[in-house]
Amino acid sequence: MSSALDAGILNPSSLVEISSGLMKIGSATIHDAHADGSKPFMTVSEVIAKSSNVGAARIGLMQTPKSLWSTLNKVGFGMQTSAGFPGEASGRLRDYKNWGKVDQATISFGHGINLTLLQLAQSYTVFANDGEMKPVTLFKKDEIPMGTKVFTKQTARTMVEMMEQVVEEGTGGNAKIIGYRVAGKTGTAEKIGANGAYEKNKNIGSFVGLAPVSNPRIIMAVMIDEPSIGSHYGGAVAAPVFSSVMADVMKILKIPQDIKTQNKVLPQDNKNIKETI
Repeated sequence: MSSALDAGILNPSSLVEISSGLMKIGSATIHDAHADGSKPFMTVSEVIAKSSNVGAARIGLMQTPKSLWSTLNKVGFGMQTSAGFPGEASGRLRDYKNWGKVDQATISFGHGINLTLLQLAQSYTVFANDGEMKPVTLFKKDEIPMGTKVFTKQTARTMVEMMEQVVEEGTGGNAKIIGYRVAGKTGTAEKIGANGAYEKNKNIGSFVGLAPVSNPRIIMAVMIDEPSIGSHYGGAVAAPVFSSVMADVMKILKIPQDIKTQNKVLPQDNKNIKETI
């Protein structure tokens, strides 16, 4: 999405055909988990907010394989973060020269890529730093680390605005934090089995986000491996963990709120309890 915005191919209000949640490429069918069968189009913002695989695939196919691969490579996919963790995996991002049309489409919504949670968290530094990719480390540094410019400031800020809508109106509603604006993205992936094929009953649910939106201080990535209670979607299993832990982080670090709160008196067990919401 960032790659398309940066190239001027689309803007947040551009319409993308989602074919009511189904898209065929040869013998393969891409479908949306949260499909609205009556909706043939979505805006770019809605594609992000509603996690439309079809919309993301179409946007990915609007670009050249080389351009899409280059963006993923620049944000660190397929290489070690050099964070200082022994035995760190590099993940895998296949060379674009070996992509078929189906590969390009599915990579656009995250399938066909192998990466660590730390790589995913690091990629979000481009959104927290106006398009600049920052290095990550396990060691405390006194100096501000130099980064690498990946996107324009406008693209990064537009992405943050759209990811805030993921939390406000989309699949990431469970990531909300009282008093703070949150931007992020849900993720749901099928795990690869021993035979190299996806296992439909083994999933990973994730949520990666940043807060507060007005002045990003913390990026947090949450992954639930093979969730077994209730839903397996990232918005249902990982976003609530993000909300709970990030709320505590905001308090511990005494980070100022960026949403005005108001005091209300709510009845509970026949007692008046004052609660800030």
